[in-house]
Amino acid sequence: MTLDELNQVKQSATLLHNKSTIDEALVKMADKINRDYKDKNPVFLVVMNGGLVFAGKLLPLLKFPGQIDYCHATRYRGETRGGELVWKAGPQKPLQGRHVILIDDILDEGLTLHAIINECEKWQVASVKSAVLIEKLHDRKAFSGMKPDYCELTSPDHYVFGCGMDVDHYWRNTESIYIYNPLEKN
Repeated sequence: MTLDELNQVKQSATLLHNKSTIDEALVKMADKINRDYKDKNPVFLVVMNGGLVFAGKLLPLLKFPGQIDYCHATRYRGETRGGELVWKAGPQKPLQGRHVILIDDILDEGLTLHAIINECEKWQVASVKSAVLIEKLHDRKAFSGMKPDYCELTSPDHYVFGCGMDVDHYWRNTESIYIYNPLEKN
């Protein structure tokens, strides 16, 4: 996309959750995580790149010590529809016996999150929970009953971007979350 097209993407988008709503949701989520993990010494495993902005907003709200690591697994690779899961990087810290909280931007069909949870279980973690910024509501979840452990925002079944989620690798840096309205081709 050209710079003009990228600017048009933002201008034509529909606001879904503004910064204030997101900030309130983050405080609610942090309160729950603070309650559940204050005595557990967790590792926060940030799923790159989408989980980066969300983690940067959530982690300062937590009131207990914890370590931060990352992994990079993706199904989108710049597309608006997910494909085959690709692992780009695994965690750097040993996770065996640790409580792991996965931090990701969105739970859509759940394939990426499910695959990462399975890997964590292979590494014999003490527990693994998921914290996602937003859950997309639809009936296409890859696994029956797939739900995030911590999530305060939802989206209708549309492609969304902002606050860590992207359109063609852009607009992760917005403070709000938008519904993507594809540009008409002339």
